[in-house]
Amino acid sequence: MIRLPDATGALRAYVPRAEPTTFTPGRPPLRSRVVYSAAHVVADPFADSTPDGPAAVDWETTLAFRRHLWSHGLGVAEAMDTAQRGMGLDWAGAAELIRRSGAEAKAVGGLIACGVGTDQLTGPATLAEVRAAYEEQLAVVEETGARPILMASRALAATAAGPEDYLEVYGALLRQSAEPVILHWLGPMFDPALGGYWGSGDLDRATDTFLAIIEANADRVDGVKVSLLDAGREVALRRRLPAGVRCYTGDDFHYPELIAGDEQGYSDALLGIFDPLGPLAAEAVRTLDADDPAGFRALLDPTVPLSRHLFRAPTRYYKTGVVFLAWLAGHQDHFTMVGGVQSARSLPHLARAYELADGLGLFPDPERARARMARLLAVHGVDPAVHGVDQEGETA
Repeated sequence: MIRLPDATGALRAYVPRAEPTTFTPGRPPLRSRVVYSAAHVVADPFADSTPDGPAAVDWETTLAFRRHLWSHGLGVAEAMDTAQRGMGLDWAGAAELIRRSGAEAKAVGGLIACGVGTDQLTGPATLAEVRAAYEEQLAVVEETGARPILMASRALAATAAGPEDYLEVYGALLRQSAEPVILHWLGPMFDPALGGYWGSGDLDRATDTFLAIIEANADRVDGVKVSLLDAGREVALRRRLPAGVRCYTGDDFHYPELIAGDEQGYSDALLGIFDPLGPLAAEAVRTLDADDPAGFRALLDPTVPLSRHLFRAPTRYYKTGVVFLAWLAGHQDHFTMVGGVQSARSLPHLARAYELADGLGLFPDPERARARMARLLAVHGVDPAVHGVDQEGETA
């Protein structure tokens, strides 16, 4: 057993599960849905860096995690919000990540899409400068052969005077893209600087502008990623998309029902929560491939409490929980993040994340996860032992 703190500071005993749920890599490709996991980056814990300095990335471990996702049949959405883009990872680091992951994807035959933004801009910018920044990043992604994801731009949100400016910038980018792109609508709950995107704080008007861009360039749009945490709005948008344009859900609160879909359609997926859920998510989609929607929901519905916990407000700090679970699961040897963002969530929050993930069987070695959780508790001054049970040591 192990003692875990709750939100009041009280300690209670928790009995970890003894065995993990095993998901075998190397299974057949996913067929019924296109599924991307937005993947985190692994920091170099030995770098002499500061939170406001350039990101120090452990490249080998970062790429190994991508190989883990590909081995289960998932695509990788690279250099996105989950990779701390604009929150510890600057454009120089993101460009290096895109190049390295693009080469790795070619080597293993992995599906990859990469974020295109404007985060090299450091101050007020004109529309021409925003467009040029997008074009610079688009060229880097296209050179790797990855599918571009046109991410929402803080600079464009600050510069645009109205919907017409979004129509102009996005229209120009789509006309010159070599391959169809994914358009990304990231809500202000993920990034407060993106409030009023598409030229209006009214979501109905913003949706109309978004759809106008898509309809004018439907042959240049593979799909749209919607991250508004509003299932009803996503379904309504999905039903208005031109034929052939996919809807990739980015809703980390309602993804099972959105991916399962209804009689009028379904969402594919591009999700940060599929970083810790990768193997389980892939197994769920394979169940859907076998025409078993009830089995799909039976696998994925129980994961929603963990996702809602990790993505609770302030939602932008969900990355801390994602990296924490990667450490507990053994995908990296430390709980250090670029920008020092490991400090963004409280000990009770992390303890609850451990409990929920353990209950789902997400840890390949539950004893290692328990030992690492105990070590984190000890660093915070908590004696994790229960009634003299020895909690020291860590399994290899």
